[in-house]
Formats: sequence, C-alpha cells, structure tokens
Amino acid sequence: MKKLVSLAAAVGLAVIHSGLAFAAEGAAAGPEAPAKVAIAIAAGVAVAIAAFGAALGQGRVGASAMESIGRNPNAADRLFVPLVITLALLEALALYGFVIAILLQAKI
Repeated sequence: MKKLVSLAAAVGLAVIHSGLAFAAEGAAAGPEAPAKVAIAIAAGVAVAIAAFGAALGQGRVGASAMESIGRNPNAADRLFVPLVITLALLEALALYGFVIAILLQAKI
C-alpha cells in the first residue's frame, strides 16, 4: 500500500511540475498564447468526449445484442445487420470528434 501511495504522489508531483513548466512557456510566448492553449484543450476534450460516448454506446449496443441473441438464438441473423449499422454510426460519432479536433488544431 505504501508503494502505491508513493507512486501516486510521484505521479501527482510530475503532473504539477509539468503544468508549471507549460505555464511558464506559455507566458513567454505572447498575448495570444492563452487562446491557443484553450483551442488545444478544446481539441483534446472534443476527442475525449466523442471517444467516450462512442465506446459507451458500442458497449451498450453489443451487450444488448448479445443478450438478445442469448434469449433467442434463432434471431441472430436478423439482429446482425442492425447491430453492424448501429456500431458504424457510433463509430462515426468518434470520427466526427476527431475531425473537429483536427479543425481546431489547424487554428493554432
């Protein structure tokens, strides 16, 4: 347990010090640096939210499909196409977030 606490403390200190280093670098960059930092953070958040939503949706769809097939194995053929279409649409959500992040990165 002590090793885990010391590892967590070391990681926390590393994160805090890296934030200070980036802040010092940003202060020396100029007055438009905070806007660029905000755009970079927004790009990361866009990808994170899109990936999280897509992963959550795919997990729920997959679990529901497997439960349905488990209850009625004869319906597996009829469930396959809607399952694949739903998974493709959910994956498109993640790709939209990625495209938004790329567009935001182009503004930096």
